[in-house]
Amino acid sequence: MDKRKLVLPVLLPVQILLINVLSHFSDVVERFYSNGIYIGISNFLRIILGWIPFSVGDIFYGMLIVALVRWIYKKRKLWRSTWKSIVLEILGFCSIFYFFFHFLWALNYIRVPISDKMSIQTEYTDAELLQFTERLIAKVNSLHLDITANKNQKVVVDYSHDEIFKMNFDGYSNLAKKYPFFEYRHQSCKPSLISLPLSYMGFSGYLNPFTNEAQVNYLLPAHTFPATAAHEMAHQIGFASESEANFVGFLATTENTDLKIQYSGYTMALNYCMFNWSVRNELIFDQLKGKINPGVLENYKESREFWDQYESVIETVFEIFYDNFLKANQQADGIDSYSRFVDLLVNYYKNKPL
Repeated sequence: MDKRKLVLPVLLPVQILLINVLSHFSDVVERFYSNGIYIGISNFLRIILGWIPFSVGDIFYGMLIVALVRWIYKKRKLWRSTWKSIVLEILGFCSIFYFFFHFLWALNYIRVPISDKMSIQTEYTDAELLQFTERLIAKVNSLHLDITANKNQKVVVDYSHDEIFKMNFDGYSNLAKKYPFFEYRHQSCKPSLISLPLSYMGFSGYLNPFTNEAQVNYLLPAHTFPATAAHEMAHQIGFASESEANFVGFLATTENTDLKIQYSGYTMALNYCMFNWSVRNELIFDQLKGKINPGVLENYKESREFWDQYESVIETVFEIFYDNFLKANQQADGIDSYSRFVDLLVNYYKNKPL
């Protein structure tokens, strides 16, 4: 056997070990990768790909799937006779994939938590959550009436996708004036070419770590599109944690001058708080729900009906896969890590106006 074929497979466990070691040195990752190497990589990728009107990342994944199917077809009669060689090929591919995944983006999973960077606590009482949720309801209701002038009418976001991306960019510019480490440069946000499959998988969007494009499911209800895009943009600037991306995206939408963009962010935050109450105390949940304008509830109904139509076993499979993917990447709560967004919200706004 050619010993050169062993190099990449052997490097895979070495890389895994190195990542585990680095996970204990988040300060080093923060300083040299997240605030150093990664900024150069991400800006370069967004400069060379951001101007292209379609998703290069989606096409890349499509080509990868075709190549994989072709490879399996070619090897179909060789498994028994050359299985050792085939296993080495698979491990070699995984080794390359693992390296570029982490080098181009995923080392951000082990950077310093945003709660430390911004000195935000992550614990709160039910009383503090209740007070914050009531404040959030008042804010959402106020925004809703400013936009519609009718408490029973749902908000209609009638901007194009490109307009939303541009307005989100402006929101990030405003946010960076307060917190420079949220600076976003060289826009590269695109409606995903695979939005229908994403819907069946239960995904609103994703960041392609190999092209640094923010992919957004263009089939989403329009009022959720700005907040989803802002979430993916947070991933682009190096916030890999889902809860942190939610938090940064929320801050960027609420710093926007456009009321409909703000509404998208605030209703997303309220939705997370209400979900928390539905789990903690159904009686309080019902009481809080009764304080929300009917038009806002219509927007929530629109979202719920959208996702209901795509419910399938596919979504369940990908939910399990993604849950384990997050756990393997330093997010111990898996999918539940999205809800840690509320921890940051409640504590950030303890002494701040909404």
